[in-house]
This record gives sequence, structure tokens and C-alpha cells, in this order.
Amino acid sequence: MKLDQFLKWQKLVSSGGEAKFHIKSGSVKVNGVIETRRGRKLNRGDKVMFLNNELIFE
Repeated sequence: MKLDQFLKWQKLVSSGGEAKFHIKSGSVKVNGVIETRRGRKLNRGDKVMFLNNELIFE
């Protein structure tokens, strides 16, 4: 699953455009590293941090 899709799926954002904005602005971390690629493919066990939410992709 792509990072922007994951944020929508978890209901952390309401649209793809909103996900893109937050990712491009550097508000999202994957495994502790700021990720600015909205199409970044998540792997099982990746830790996504966004707006004080920490989620594990499974």
C-alpha cells in the first residue's frame, strides 16, 4: 500500500490532496525518517508517525 493511501485508509486525512499536502510538507515520518514521497510503498512492520499518531503497517 502507498503512504498516501494508508493515511486515507486510517482516516487520518479526508482526501488524497490532503494526504499529499501533509506528506510534501514533511509532516509524516516512516520508521523515524521524514518521508516526502506520497507514493512510497509501505512494507509490513513499517512505523508511520503523523500528527501524534503512531501506526504500524501490517
